[in-house]
Amino acid sequence: MKKTIILTLIGSTFFLSACKKKGCTDSTATNYDSEAKKDDNSCIYPTTESGPNLVIKLRFDSTQTRLDNFGQPATIPNGNSAQSPVFHGMSAHYIELAPNQYTQLGDGDIIYKGAETTAGGSNAVDFSKAITKGNNEIFTSVPLSEITPNTYEWLRVSLTYQNYDIKYRYNSMDLTGRLASFVGFNTYITSYTIDDQTVAVNNNKLQGYWGFESVGQVLEGQSPSTTVPNPLSATSPVPAGSCVVTGDFNTPFTITGNETEDIELVISLSTNNSFEWSDANSNGIYEPAAGDTVVDMGLRGLEPIIQ
Repeated sequence: MKKTIILTLIGSTFFLSACKKKGCTDSTATNYDSEAKKDDNSCIYPTTESGPNLVIKLRFDSTQTRLDNFGQPATIPNGNSAQSPVFHGMSAHYIELAPNQYTQLGDGDIIYKGAETTAGGSNAVDFSKAITKGNNEIFTSVPLSEITPNTYEWLRVSLTYQNYDIKYRYNSMDLTGRLASFVGFNTYITSYTIDDQTVAVNNNKLQGYWGFESVGQVLEGQSPSTTVPNPLSATSPVPAGSCVVTGDFNTPFTITGNETEDIELVISLSTNNSFEWSDANSNGIYEPAAGDTVVDMGLRGLEPIIQ
């Protein structure tokens, strides 16, 4: 991506004080936009470039093909059961356009990357600064002028957080609970809210950590595996634990550098039976008290759609 060009503003002291009134927290900068700030209160910087954007949206689709780690259609193993959760939100940490099947991870055009931190020791996603959006909501917008002109056949997205409802049974009662699932390579979490309950962590959590809330109670756990579909595993693998999901454009996506209108990119994610458990009595109902244990919470495929 091209580096954003920062305007030098006249009267920086005025803009600094005006921005602080808006709640900006970046005390090292001198060229705030006094009229705007980001969700985390950091200031938005004005740029010399304006024009069309790549508008990126998330979509959760329980009817989309359920894939395995190699991008092949997957069935539910004997002894396990699964359900398609009702999603409320998701966060991604990394979005990359890849020209072809031989493009190695990181060698494409990285059009988005979230904040990271070493506050918990090793490098991790900074969950406090992560963007979480719901179905068909705009996740982010990227100026098309910042995307390298090329033809791209593949999209890679590192998913980090999921929030959804699942059905379960307890003491013969059929209930619904809310689950927060952290699927990124490593996430530093100060605290997070599942539904109504907030859980304090103040530590790093590896892929598979989850918190579950129902009837005012919270349980925490660790999933032993996370499916990460990558149809390019033979030519362009991803590191274990990265949760970089890969999908191909139906028609190669071309950026010429001469675009004059916004382009919408929908990242359609398969939630088809994405919550999977070991079913102790094989009744197809998630019953933690009866010995059922979570085995997988990974998304089951990615389809990038240009609209």
